[in-house]
Amino acid sequence: MAVGITLDAGALVAFDRGQRRAVALIARARERGEQLCIPAGVVGQVWREGRRQANLARLLGSESCDIVGLDDRGARAAGQLLGVSGGNDVIDATVVLCARSRNHRIATSDPDDMRRLDPRAELVVM
Repeated sequence: MAVGITLDAGALVAFDRGQRRAVALIARARERGEQLCIPAGVVGQVWREGRRQANLARLLGSESCDIVGLDDRGARAAGQLLGVSGGNDVIDATVVLCARSRNHRIATSDPDDMRRLDPRAELVVM
């Protein structure tokens, strides 16, 4: 059973826009004490204007949210995953690897890409 949630860019955008499903998913996870994980590249995909993204800024700065950087080892693992899966988005690969390493579900707006990278991943579709 998954013990947390790793979020992709679509999930973060949905949360930032106040979409009910995403807000509820994150609120429930936080109430249960589940860890939220966001690869740093995902943050880069969605961050535009901090003054207009107050909800997102609060989430990213919260204790329940772990922002995971990409180092050489992680970059090579992401590249290898793309090579064996036929994928082409390094950020999506980091989402999958982050979720795998933490036994997390993946909150995503693009389940087809995530399934291509990991057919066994537990997905929550936004």
